[in-house]
Amino acid sequence: MTPAEASARAAEICNLAPIVPVLIVDDVAHAGPLAAALIAGGLPALEVTLRTDAALEVIAEMARAEGGVVGAGTLLTPADVKKAKDAGAQFGVSPGATDRLLDACEEADLPLLPGASSASEAMRLLERGYTVQKFFPAGPAGGPAFLKALASPLPQVRFCPTGGVSPSNAREYLSLSNVICAGGSWVAPTEMFKAGDWAGIERLAAEAAALPR
Repeated sequence: MTPAEASARAAEICNLAPIVPVLIVDDVAHAGPLAAALIAGGLPALEVTLRTDAALEVIAEMARAEGGVVGAGTLLTPADVKKAKDAGAQFGVSPGATDRLLDACEEADLPLLPGASSASEAMRLLERGYTVQKFFPAGPAGGPAFLKALASPLPQVRFCPTGGVSPSNAREYLSLSNVICAGGSWVAPTEMFKAGDWAGIERLAAEAAALPR
């Protein structure tokens, strides 16, 4: 998969909904019901971060959910890429980008949202062919004002800001011309899915899916 092909597929996934849920799940028993609730609420693209021992099992379980597109977040190494792809991940997300990680994703045919938090990092990825990138950590890196400033010199790049995106600022991010979608964890609070409040999560997902962009 070339960077251009990866970016085209990443754009398709990002265009599915304005918000991509960023999920940290430590119990595979929650995977199926959580995916079903988010998809039913209108958020089919799901990012499962590789931050728990159960993450790969969670990806495998969510990959079976009808209507969903499940990705692996926090990809750091080529080994992460292989494990995620083997588990059923359909896309990847990384906090930053290294040549080894980009090579691994391209060789594995795994579309990647590579992370950037500066103009130089965004330019380096653009030079390689990545026109859809993750902006992380969005809040600490400058927030909507920073992304707005990048739109003029780098109009070719569209971003998915993640990290500090919340219901209070999501509309501001999504209103920017260079933002394709945003990643957020608020649509699936840990306390809600541990309590089995799937109807509540579906309501949060529906509210996020209705955000304008």
